[in-house]
Amino acid sequence: MKRFLGFVKKEFLHIFRDFRSLIILFGIPTAQILIFGFVVSTDIKDAPVAFLDFSKDEVTQKISDKICSSGFFKRVDNLQSYDDIDKIFKKGKAKAVIVFGHDFGRDLISDGKATMSIIADGSEPNTATLITNYATAIVTDFNRELAGASAKGNLLIQPEVRMFYNPELKGHFMFVPGVITLILILICALMTSITITREKEFGTMEVLLVSPLKPIHIIVGKVLPYFILSFIDVIMILVLSWFAFDLPIKGSLILLLAETMLYILMSLSLGILISTVSKTMQQAIFMSFLGLMLPTILLSGFIFPIENMPKGYDWFSAIMPPRYFILILKNIMIKGTGFLYVWKETLILAAMTALFIGLSVRSFKLRLE
Repeated sequence: MKRFLGFVKKEFLHIFRDFRSLIILFGIPTAQILIFGFVVSTDIKDAPVAFLDFSKDEVTQKISDKICSSGFFKRVDNLQSYDDIDKIFKKGKAKAVIVFGHDFGRDLISDGKATMSIIADGSEPNTATLITNYATAIVTDFNRELAGASAKGNLLIQPEVRMFYNPELKGHFMFVPGVITLILILICALMTSITITREKEFGTMEVLLVSPLKPIHIIVGKVLPYFILSFIDVIMILVLSWFAFDLPIKGSLILLLAETMLYILMSLSLGILISTVSKTMQQAIFMSFLGLMLPTILLSGFIFPIENMPKGYDWFSAIMPPRYFILILKNIMIKGTGFLYVWKETLILAAMTALFIGLSVRSFKLRLE
């Protein structure tokens, strides 16, 4: 028994001395409960909404105030015409637009009913459904208050719901861009990190490092095959999306492919960076899956709205490359926007790519010295 207890004690000491084992045992469960607890939420909080009020009377003002004071929505703009609706959706500044027609309050008093429109951005079907349901519930509650305060008791405001870009709220309008983003970053980063780590683990990397090839040539030679194969993957996914799901590409195909190549290059450079800090293939696989898959699904806006996340998670999401590529895909594929609407996200991805490549080349140079 004494030998057995001594053996168990030795195993405990071995685990506590290994920092990576402690992360697996305690870090991962803590991170997962915090991420799932705060991020995985079907509630709406401070969803950006704009108003197009042609009536500008007391009733429309009360409804607007009630919507914005609910805690579920925040006013981001007051529009002047119907043309502004498409513009604000393409810029991504609002998730929904509330429209009040001319003489809204007068029609309510004279006819006993009036109609308002709730127009949501259907490129994110889940969020659009939640927003329209919440807004409709607020209007229904306002109807009860109005009926109680009115002598007639039969005044009724009827909300009409419309969806921009995705009228039928098809789920693949959300899942296809998200899946493209997830597949590319996992395949590119995972395969590249494994390839280079395998060279290090088997000792063949030292042969490459002492060869006449420069570090940049080694890196390019390693990533070029995966760049070409990943680009073929994207084309296959787009073709399948077109024929299987009838998902159109409303914007420029050339711009979409150019943005995709930039994202592939960024993912490959990230994989190289992971390989420089991984000693074994198992570590590379672990870091690629844990560090990329869950954050991409939960923190990139793929499924759950970023606006719902607590402030700390919002900041963490800002350093996630998939967040920006999903916005680019949805803008080009679904909304049909051009480069002027995605230049900021493109610039961020380009800066990340340059950073990852620079760090990777520097790491290789250090190994040569």
